[in-house]
Amino acid sequence: MKQTLLILLSSLLLMAGAKDLRVLVMTPTPKMHCESCENKIKKNLRFEKGVKKIETSVENQTVTVTYDATKTDVKSLQSAMKQIGYDTKVVSDKPQERSSDKKK
Repeated sequence: MKQTLLILLSSLLLMAGAKDLRVLVMTPTPKMHCESCENKIKKNLRFEKGVKKIETSVENQTVTVTYDATKTDVKSLQSAMKQIGYDTKVVSDKPQERSSDKKK
């Protein structure tokens, strides 16, 4: 009986920790020109619900956001970018590779 309860509890904990993490790559308009532009984007997007990681590249003109799709979506992230003065075009929106996927 105890063993069954432990297995059930473990399963529930694993399911609760499972998130639908996705990686969104966008290009901003107007273009980012400097570190200040990157910081403006990072500073404002980090407060969006579900955002886990933000990477910017002035060289490639991309903003890459890792987010929890159970808490936010692409339209909300694009809206957040618009609020700080950037229109965006989605380059890709894919599920995040898990570490076990990378080993294969």
